[in-house]
Amino acid sequence: MKKFLPLIIIAIIIFGLYSWGKGFNNTAVNLKESATKTWANVESSYQRRNDLIGNLVKTVQGAADFEKGTLTAVIEARAKATSMNIDPSNLTPEQMAKFSEVQSGLSGALKSLLVTVERYPELKANQNFLELQSQLEGTENRINVARDRYNEVVEPYNNHVKEFPNSVLAGILNFDPMNYFKSESGSEKAPDVNFDLK
Repeated sequence: MKKFLPLIIIAIIIFGLYSWGKGFNNTAVNLKESATKTWANVESSYQRRNDLIGNLVKTVQGAADFEKGTLTAVIEARAKATSMNIDPSNLTPEQMAKFSEVQSGLSGALKSLLVTVERYPELKANQNFLELQSQLEGTENRINVARDRYNEVVEPYNNHVKEFPNSVLAGILNFDPMNYFKSESGSEKAPDVNFDLK
């Protein structure tokens, strides 16, 4: 029996390492898949906004004397936003920054459009326009919630792959930390609002 004791100890150690590796891998796969799915929900929210903007643009185009430059800026920004594709299983900081930049451009163009609409009472009274505007506001809230949920789901995955001794296996098995969705550049500064109506 003493002769087999070292083999039994080695077998127990190997089984322990196998169990740890299997447990780490399966947990990392599940957490990463959850984060990838949540990122898809972020993209889905942005896609909803893009679809609504298309309908909004068509409604606004009906106003014959509406500023064409503002409308063109929205159409071009929407085209850029819809052409941006990201592989959710391989999100890099650069991809996320580019995605955020394109979406910010669309948000800016959309804000300009909505401000310009204020000069067109017949458009402001258009029920279709009002409904689309309301849906866009709701969608902006959905986008914010989806981004927050994405960050919440990325955190446990990152903790799992960064904590020792898991970080050793993460490096071997190529489980890199995922990037958080960050705020747009300059959003930490309050906007300058001027109410001088003289």
